[in-house]
Amino acid sequence: MTRGVHHLVLCTDDMKKTIDFYVDVVGAPLIHVMKVPPGLGLGPRNRGNPPYENCRHYFFDMGNDSMLAFFEIPRGAESQHNRNAIGAMQHVAFVVTASQFAGLEARLRQHGVQYIPSVEQGPGMFGIYFYDPHGTRLEFACQPEDGDEQQIVGFFTQTKSQARAELESLPGVTDEWVARRLSAMPGQD
Repeated sequence: MTRGVHHLVLCTDDMKKTIDFYVDVVGAPLIHVMKVPPGLGLGPRNRGNPPYENCRHYFFDMGNDSMLAFFEIPRGAESQHNRNAIGAMQHVAFVVTASQFAGLEARLRQHGVQYIPSVEQGPGMFGIYFYDPHGTRLEFACQPEDGDEQQIVGFFTQTKSQARAELESLPGVTDEWVARRLSAMPGQD
């Protein structure tokens, strides 16, 4: 099992605008800036980077040892994304404490960022949805009752009976497959 997300990488075509938004609006400190070394954008040494030489690759601290990073793609070189396309990223939810939640909503207002105000997504779980300057959908997610110790995984634990009903609705699954998946899930019957 992994310990968590080291970094999630998104793409931008305007690194300055990205820095201004993520530092000033989201409140994520910029912690590392670099350009991908020559030779790693094109050719056999590319290990999965965008196919552009010397593109910028900047990192922001998202708390709890996780980072959000961006590659700067040359303006006009790629099309805008469809967040609902298969293989696309639909949105990123950042966990925040109850004390941060109201302040972040005020920061969105202060910077003129359009957003969907606090929405209850389930008992005790609230989210504020908004977009970054490039159309990436973001969310501030909060479980107020958890205070400063947000227990994300524990909050989403469900009974195995609840999970079984959903897993059995998948096409082509067998009872053995469902039982194997349930055996690894936390929770009780």
